[in-house]
Formats: sequence, C-alpha cells, structure tokens
Amino acid sequence: MLSVNSKEMLNKALVESARQQCQGACVENCRAFERLRGCAAALLLALAAAACTTGHKAQVIAGAASPADGKSDVWRRVATDADEDRLARLSTAWAEGLADAREHSRKDVLAEGALLNSGAALPRPAPTPGSYNCRLVRLGAKTKKTAGFEKFKPFFCYVEVEGDLLTIVKQTGSQRPAGRLWEDDNPGRMIFLGSLALGDEEQPLAYGDDPKRDMAGVFERVGPFRWRLVIPWPEGPSKLDVFELTPVADQPE
Repeated sequence: MLSVNSKEMLNKALVESARQQCQGACVENCRAFERLRGCAAALLLALAAAACTTGHKAQVIAGAASPADGKSDVWRRVATDADEDRLARLSTAWAEGLADAREHSRKDVLAEGALLNSGAALPRPAPTPGSYNCRLVRLGAKTKKTAGFEKFKPFFCYVEVEGDLLTIVKQTGSQRPAGRLWEDDNPGRMIFLGSLALGDEEQPLAYGDDPKRDMAGVFERVGPFRWRLVIPWPEGPSKLDVFELTPVADQPE
C-alpha cells in the first residue's frame, strides 16, 4: 500500500498532467479558432473585391434601407453608374437640348409653356395612381441628321402602386418604358429608374439587365394635374426626352 505522502505526490502528478493536457487543448482550440476567423476575413475581403470589379450596383428592396440612409442613398444604390452620371448632367442636357430646339423651332418650344421650362418644378411631385394621357417631346440633336425638336402623338400610360413605390408603364406603342419612382432628398422631384419593352414583349427587362434598355430620369409636377418625366441623354437620337402626363378624364374603375 502507498503511504500518505506517496498518495499526495501521485495526486499532484495526476493533477499537473491533466492541467497541462487541458492547456494544450485550449491552445490548440484557440489556434483553430484564429485559423477559422482568418479564413472568414479572407473570404469577406475576396467577396468585397469581387463586388468592386463588377459594373452593376446591388439591387435593394424597398423599405430595406438603413434608418440612417437618406432618400437619395436608396435610389443611388439601385442606379447604374452610367445612369447616375446621366442624372448628374441633367442641367447640361436641358441647356443643350433647349438651345438646339429653339434654333430649330422657337415657337413650338414657347407653346409648350412650363413643360419645357427647366425650373418649373412644383412641390409634391408624386402622381395619383391611375390612367394618364402621355406624349413625348424630344429636345436636342446628337447628330446633324437629327431634328433639334420633335413631338409625337399622345399615348396612354398608367401609374400604379407597387409595395412602397409608384410605377409608371407606357401601355401602347412599339417602345414602352416602364419603371419605378424613388423619393429623392430634393423634395421637388422623384427619380425614375426603368427599362424599355420593345415590339410584342409582354414585360420589359429588369432594370440593369441591358444597359441599352435602361432609362433614368427626373419626375416633376409642373402644373395642376400636369407632370413630366425628363430623361437626360437617352439612348435615342436626342439629348433630352420630356414625357408629359395628364390624367385621363374618365378613370377606369
């Protein structure tokens, strides 16, 4: 049998051995955790780098913005870089488009009144949902073969509510814009981001799928029951496209 002193020495040896094993396991676990954390950080950096190399911005869902975001921050995260650049050059499109149009047909420009006045925007730009008479006026010529002023026959378009956003859809014609209206930090305007349906297509492409179909513009109220959608630097031959919207007298139920 072991003496009391021998038992105590044996117990101390066992305790020390267990303590060393535990410390070794803890160190190894900590090292494993650091390796995992390093891998996760590397993965996040790789994903961030991949996102920076793409030409498209992430789409956001209405209402999913951070409370700290401004209204402009939301639509800017949806807009492509090209469309954000076009919107930033809106004043230049107005100036050049009107200069070309006045040289071509000054009387027609004056006859349009507030519709072609770049500073005519009024408060509360959001339109009422329903059917509208719409027409298109084009200003400016990108080539010498293009007229500086063109106006087209009226057509029908429709404003409806989709979640927290308003949408605009051109209902007739071979080229039918459709898109959403986003609130802006400038309370006198809304931002339009949309796409174009062609021919017999039932639905337009999603915004961002085809840069040549993308449309970006500013939506404003310019009179009682009169709105305009201004598209700067469109893909077509003009420098500025101005859509006029006035409510249909007899709204469908």
